[in-house]
Amino acid sequence: MEGPFEKLDGVVSVESGYAGGSEVGPTYQQVSMGRTSHLEAVRVLYQPDKVDYERLLEVFWHNIDPTQDNGQFCDKGPHYRSAVFVSTAEERTAATESKAEAQSTLGRTVVTEVRDAGPFWLAEGYHQDFYKKNPTRYKSYRAGCGRDHRLQQLWGNKAGR
Repeated sequence: MEGPFEKLDGVVSVESGYAGGSEVGPTYQQVSMGRTSHLEAVRVLYQPDKVDYERLLEVFWHNIDPTQDNGQFCDKGPHYRSAVFVSTAEERTAATESKAEAQSTLGRTVVTEVRDAGPFWLAEGYHQDFYKKNPTRYKSYRAGCGRDHRLQQLWGNKAGR
């Protein structure tokens, strides 16, 4: 998810990490093995005068399969479920409305949760910008998982945007 957000004018940074769980200081090893209650997540810092929250939500939806309840694409497990973490009542309203719009567009149940934001734990350095640091491996992973094909099935020409 880093790449799609980083392409947006007004996005200052996108960081990989872990959110939504109760454990303090989770590691990639713990989260990826399902040993915590955290989800893999990204934190997006942005300039609201250049890109609004609604645009960030649009990019989010068009880069996930919000109908998949057991992970994302070939990544299976509760730690790979999709969620929108919100910090304010305004964000909750926007996220809930965009979820309803996604469900209407897809004509299927959207299982992505809208959850209160809590602590965000920054992932290890090697996990940051993985798609840039390991482009061949990342492209192979995307193709092997069928991610782009599934996004195209769901979103058509809006996939990945």
